[in-house]
Amino acid sequence: MCGRFTLTQLDPDLLSATFSLPDVPDLSPRYNIAPTQPVATVVRDAETDENALLVMRWGLIPHWAKDPSIGSKMINARSETLAEKPSFRNALRYRRCLVVADGFYEWRAQRDGPKIPMYITVDDHQPFGFAGLYERWTEPESGETVLSCTIITTAPNALMAPIHNRMPVILPREHYGAWLDPSETDGARVLPLLQPYPAERMTAYPVSRRVNAPTVDSPDLIERAG
Repeated sequence: MCGRFTLTQLDPDLLSATFSLPDVPDLSPRYNIAPTQPVATVVRDAETDENALLVMRWGLIPHWAKDPSIGSKMINARSETLAEKPSFRNALRYRRCLVVADGFYEWRAQRDGPKIPMYITVDDHQPFGFAGLYERWTEPESGETVLSCTIITTAPNALMAPIHNRMPVILPREHYGAWLDPSETDGARVLPLLQPYPAERMTAYPVSRRVNAPTVDSPDLIERAG
C-alpha cells in the first residue's frame, strides 16, 4: 500500500517541465503527507486540452457516499480490481489523475522489534506522478463539491518486495499523456500502464520513527537514520 508520501521538490520550472503544466501555483513542502490531507494532483482539462494542477483530498469519496468518512478507507486502489469495484470503475474510465510526489514511506517488518520506516525515491529524488483516480462528491447539506483521490497500487518490484507486498504505481513520464487522456474511456486500454516501476531506478533507506506520527512534518524525516 501507500500510506505516507512527500512532496519537497517544488521548483515551478521543474514541476512545469515534468508534468507539462502551463501554470504552477505556490505549494508548501511536505515531508509526511497522510490520508485525508490535501495533495497536489494533475488532471487533463478536456476543454483546453492542457494539464492543470488541482489540490484534492487524499482518500476517494465515491459520489454515492453519504458522508466523507469513507474516504479514509479508500486511500489506495488495487490495480488488479479497478475495473470491477463500483467505487473505482467509472473513475478508471473518466477521472484519472497523477498524484504529485517525490518520495514515499513504507514500513519493513523485522523478526523482533517494531517495523522500520523506509523512505523510497526514484531517479535521484526527482518529482514523479503516482497513478491515481479521483471523484467529485457533493456535501448534501451545503452543496459544497469535494475533490478526492486515491493512489493505485500494484505488485512489488525487486527493491520493494523485501519491504512490503504492495507498492504504489509510479508512472514513467512517457506514460503521463496516455494515462491522463480524457478521450480514452476504455479502462481496459490503460490498465497495462499500471506496472511496477523499475527497481534499478529506485532507492530505499531507513528513516526516523518520528514519521510514524502524522502530525510531524519536518525536513529531518527524510534523512537517513543511523
